[in-house]
Amino acid sequence: MRLLNIRLIVSLILGITLVSLVSSYFEVRAQKRSLRQDLEHRAEVLAESLAQNVEPYFGKGSSRLQGIVGQFGNREHLAGVAIYDRQGAVLAVTPSLARWLTTQPHAAAQSLANNHGTSEFVRTGNDALNIYAVPLHKDGEILGVLVIVHDAAYIDAQKARVWRETFLRVLVQVFLIALITLLIVRWSITGPIARAAQWMKALRTGRASPHLFSDSDLLHPLAKEVASFAQSLTAARCAAEKEAELRDAAESEWTAERLSVHVRSRLKGSRLFVVSNREPYFHIRHGKTVQALVPASGLVTALEPVLCACDGTWIAHGSGDTDREVVDQHDRLRVPPDDHRYTLRRVWLSKEEEEGYYYGFANEGLWPLCHIAHTRPIFRASDWEHYQLANKKFAKAVLEEMEGIERPVLLTQDYHFALLPRLIKKERPDARVAIFWHIPWPNPEVFSICPWQRELLDGLLGADLIGFHIQSHCNNFLQTVDRALESRIEWEHFAVNREEHRTTVMPFPISVEFPQPESGREDKSSYEERATLLRELELEATYLGVGVDRLDYTKGILERFLAVERLLEKHPFYREKFTFVQIGAPSRTHIKRYHDLIAEVEAEVERINWKFAAGKWKAIVFRKAQHSHDEIRRFYRSADLCLVTSLHDGMNLVAKEFVAARDDEQGALILSVFTGAARELRDALLVNPYDIEQTAEAIRVALEMEPEDRKARMLRMRKIVKEQNVYRWAANLISTLCEMRLEKQEAKAAGIAGGSTH
Repeated sequence: MRLLNIRLIVSLILGITLVSLVSSYFEVRAQKRSLRQDLEHRAEVLAESLAQNVEPYFGKGSSRLQGIVGQFGNREHLAGVAIYDRQGAVLAVTPSLARWLTTQPHAAAQSLANNHGTSEFVRTGNDALNIYAVPLHKDGEILGVLVIVHDAAYIDAQKARVWRETFLRVLVQVFLIALITLLIVRWSITGPIARAAQWMKALRTGRASPHLFSDSDLLHPLAKEVASFAQSLTAARCAAEKEAELRDAAESEWTAERLSVHVRSRLKGSRLFVVSNREPYFHIRHGKTVQALVPASGLVTALEPVLCACDGTWIAHGSGDTDREVVDQHDRLRVPPDDHRYTLRRVWLSKEEEEGYYYGFANEGLWPLCHIAHTRPIFRASDWEHYQLANKKFAKAVLEEMEGIERPVLLTQDYHFALLPRLIKKERPDARVAIFWHIPWPNPEVFSICPWQRELLDGLLGADLIGFHIQSHCNNFLQTVDRALESRIEWEHFAVNREEHRTTVMPFPISVEFPQPESGREDKSSYEERATLLRELELEATYLGVGVDRLDYTKGILERFLAVERLLEKHPFYREKFTFVQIGAPSRTHIKRYHDLIAEVEAEVERINWKFAAGKWKAIVFRKAQHSHDEIRRFYRSADLCLVTSLHDGMNLVAKEFVAARDDEQGALILSVFTGAARELRDALLVNPYDIEQTAEAIRVALEMEPEDRKARMLRMRKIVKEQNVYRWAANLISTLCEMRLEKQEAKAAGIAGGSTH
């Protein structure tokens, strides 16, 4: 650092000196030119005035001329005056000029020759002179020449003074700038770097938080990278400590790091491909810049560490408004934005294709069909055509990405891609293909409503592995296949044999990431958090309940409102004391059923609040907006209870998110029996959401539950969520797929050598 200071100061001194000298040089030249011009002008004026006095007496005797010359001997800087005839003979001269003008000056000869005034600067010994000569006339005839001589030494003196002042000014500037530079370097660079070094040393020894270093705008890019490095270091240390604790306790908790190592060992050098409708990053324009955003998705949390570990490829629909601007010619880009670890391949759909495939067949057809939530599914032939086309587009993109890859592994996500497994397996029999169905699978009678059930089932059975959340969904699927297709069901192994291909059907209960405690972060207690939230909401309440959902008719939002209403009717004690906050994220709003649902929810909130209106208190607060994870976490931690009343759900991760957020080991979970989560979280208060009386009573029980009982229940649920987290889900799914034998498919692929045949 000292060497840096010396180099910086020396460079500044040399630079400032050089600039000052060059500037002074031109300044001296300009001033010298100005002084000379001024002197010549004065000489010219004097010469013209004197010539008018001399010309009448020219030729009348040198004594008279000498007298005139003698009158001008005391002017400023005037050295003297001389008069010469045409032959160069001296007619009159100031006595002081005798030592300088021994002969006629060159300027005098030039003036006679050119018949106009002539000026020149000459140096005689150590003296600098300006000589100005003007011709003398009589009747138009040149009689002689008048010479004015000025002492020009003062010009040299002025020039020397300028150089001297410049030197002193440069000396002072160099001193001041060096001093200021030292202070700036110390304040803006050396100091922050020294503090960063001390902080990093403390971090290395485990005595600092990765969130404390933020020093000066100048070092902001470095600070950002250092903070990122510090978080990685802290995470690595925590992971190592956690692994040591787990080994000591003979436990095995799954983390992102462990999942990465596990998947690399299972892939054995092959590549992983993930297909989903939703992309892990989407790009939007913010002002003049393009920003990459991460959607709120448990799927991204689960699968991104896997793709990072094996440099995989994620194929998804490009839905961001600037997604096309950031991809290359092959519609690819490397992600994450700040640490490129895997490839995102985007597939483009027209508005008509998206409307038919996603909003139409997938969400107006399959979604209500599978959820059995008393909303009639709509199946249109045009939507089915777009669904087929979209699956083919995605299949084409997958095959292009797989080209040249031996034994690729494909994870297909959800009901948007029921046809994709068969399309891929037909072209790449050497690929291991799995599809995870994130929503329920209904009984065979319900699924038979779909006009294209055989085509959907055939597409799904192209996979080697089909995953559902719970065993009953697997059973429903196998029963549906048994009734609809020609196949052989192996009930003891939960597998389907069809067209010389074996498909295994298994449950893989998805979960959430269990948060690790962060050093240096001090969370408020649930009571403090609740008080803060109530102030922000401008409410007065003693008890707080929360519900977090997409605004979907399968989530039982209206049913839970009726339960809150019934609680307040049966138990007036809770009026003006219990408030229920419903966070509702609008979804698929241009589908009529979803649009109508928003109006129904708002009307029901208004009706119930009007019924029990009292001061600042409200029975229900409806927040219709997207909320970040951090915002939702505040409500989870503040609430006395969380209501999850889905009418039918594959899993419902809100229940697990609430449990994971309650590190204070408080709060009660009221959970619908029609969710997959109810199979795992047995310590929740399980309810039938259609039974309003039962749900209302569960709310009362949750509010009046003894703290010891509430804590014991939460501890058991947290243990389940912690052990069965999202990383374990991904590990089990990928491990099962990679360990499957492809048998005849491998033989068929022997001559393909990993290339695509499409």
